Amino acid sequence: MAKDDKGRELPKGIRQRQNGMYEGRVAVEGKRCSVYGTTITEVKKKMTEERYKLEHGLFVAKKRITLNDWFQTWMTEYKINRIKIGTYNNYWTYYNSNVKDGLGKKYISDIRGQHVQKFYNDLAKTGYALSSIKILSSMLNGCMEQALKNGMIERNPVKFAELPRQKKKKQKDAMTREQQDLFMKYAEDSYLYYFFAVMLRTGMRNGEMRGLIYSKDVDKKEGVIHVQRTLKYEKEPDYEIPEGNKVETHFAGNGKARFFVDTPKTSTSLRDIPLTSDLEKLLDAQKNFWGFKIEKMDRFLFCNEYGEPLSRERVQSEIGRITKRIREDGNDFPYITPHVFRHTFATRAIEAGMQPQTLKVIMGHSSLSMTMDLYSHVLPSTKADEMNSIKDAFSVG
Repeated sequence: MAKDDKGRELPKGIRQRQNGMYEGRVAVEGKRCSVYGTTITEVKKKMTEERYKLEHGLFVAKKRITLNDWFQTWMTEYKINRIKIGTYNNYWTYYNSNVKDGLGKKYISDIRGQHVQKFYNDLAKTGYALSSIKILSSMLNGCMEQALKNGMIERNPVKFAELPRQKKKKQKDAMTREQQDLFMKYAEDSYLYYFFAVMLRTGMRNGEMRGLIYSKDVDKKEGVIHVQRTLKYEKEPDYEIPEGNKVETHFAGNGKARFFVDTPKTSTSLRDIPLTSDLEKLLDAQKNFWGFKIEKMDRFLFCNEYGEPLSRERVQSEIGRITKRIREDGNDFPYITPHVFRHTFATRAIEAGMQPQTLKVIMGHSSLSMTMDLYSHVLPSTKADEMNSIKDAFSVG
């Protein structure tokens, strides 16, 4: 029986290397792998884990495997049941758009820190947002960390690259009072009029609005709107959406696209928004807008004339149609997205004196600092009023 350099007998399958590290070898039905550690206990634990992976088909042998191939395995075996379906889809979108045709073609054992660094730098040069680079970095780090645990690479190259410097954050855009009134005036003949009105009055996200179900979410007894899901729409990807998250398959243009439901963005996004009398009137008007009884079916409140769910592109297209008419009538009007309605609500709320902590809960932000960072610029006149309100507290001047 093999012994280590201290004369201790080693368990079967474990040996000590010349550098002092312990190596454990596992074999199951012809498949083999090696694990390493600084102690016998650590190696035995790793051997147990790898034996399980070999027995259940979860192990990818250490060989010349590309990042593209390993990412596929990592996503389908390690991530699909651990992250939100929306996050899962976003990972694939980010990867296919930015990694697949470049870094993804390299063998994972050949990827070094400098390759990851160049990847970051190239993205930054093209104007890619740091927030998006951070998402890609997190994905790659998790992917390579699992490869390291599986003994497929000697070290995680992502740990040896630095993210680009943070640029000055762009101020969140919001409509002025005049702009919001002008938009809503021109939106009066739109089939999404009530959609825009409710979003402007609640600050709900686009997907949360499209995912509202009258019979489940408009709670008149409790006097609240339950925000408990988000509706998403993806062009047909080359991966499968779990059955429980599907809404329906929808054909768009020359390709297929799919709707699916997901939980809201974060745990704090699951929230109740007070159902004021004006909101109740808007929601009831929408319920009867197309002439069918939404409250008696699990149909999305905001939909098209056939009762089909709305895509984010369709909402943006309607915003574009309305703003085009505004400009054609000689009015200066900025490009806006559905998210501008959310920022507009928050801006009006702060202007009206709503406390930041209250706004945080209604917006579904994960922290008060996020609320304050986003809306600290609101508004120069508000800041001046606040300063004037405390001037008598000082005896100077």
